[in-house]
Amino acid sequence: MTDNSNPLTTVKPTSPGGHRASLQGGTSLRELPWCGKINLRGDPNDARFTDAAGWVLGMPLPVAANTTSAGENGLIFWLGPDEWLLHCDLEGTETLVGQLASIPVHHAATIVTDYYTVLELKGENAGAVLARGCPLDLHERCFKAAQCAQTRFGNASILLYKPGAEPSFQIQVRWSFTEYIWDYLVEVIASL
Repeated sequence: MTDNSNPLTTVKPTSPGGHRASLQGGTSLRELPWCGKINLRGDPNDARFTDAAGWVLGMPLPVAANTTSAGENGLIFWLGPDEWLLHCDLEGTETLVGQLASIPVHHAATIVTDYYTVLELKGENAGAVLARGCPLDLHERCFKAAQCAQTRFGNASILLYKPGAEPSFQIQVRWSFTEYIWDYLVEVIASL
């Protein structure tokens, strides 16, 4: 629940690129609305941890590399053998972290909402645009729907996610690299 008496809790976070208008056309680019983000670390081999985290989050933790899991409290990205990132409702972030903190085994849950922003690149040429700066093979036979991967785009580290079968990608990037990624994508879109 938001405390409206505290002005810090009523301010919605924005990125450096938040003032830019979405790019429309055959290939579109926009910044997605802010959501809560929680970094979760724990032992995937400890059923007490995975069962409790799954119960709190309303979905199982994805344990296979580069997979995701969706459920009632959002979307979980596999980041590594013992690390996940949850995208959740912005207003419920602190509540979820509090519930995760009550898990009685060694783990860590950290709010990272204002650390990342998410850009959405859609359209027929979305894969070709990303290929100009990303080393991954983004063909649908290699990078499938609901898959994610930590990679690079140009000089920035990103978390790339393909939400569905259509040519659409979400690019999660550190807040401070938002304008760099945006400008790079716009330049590539204009060159195609």
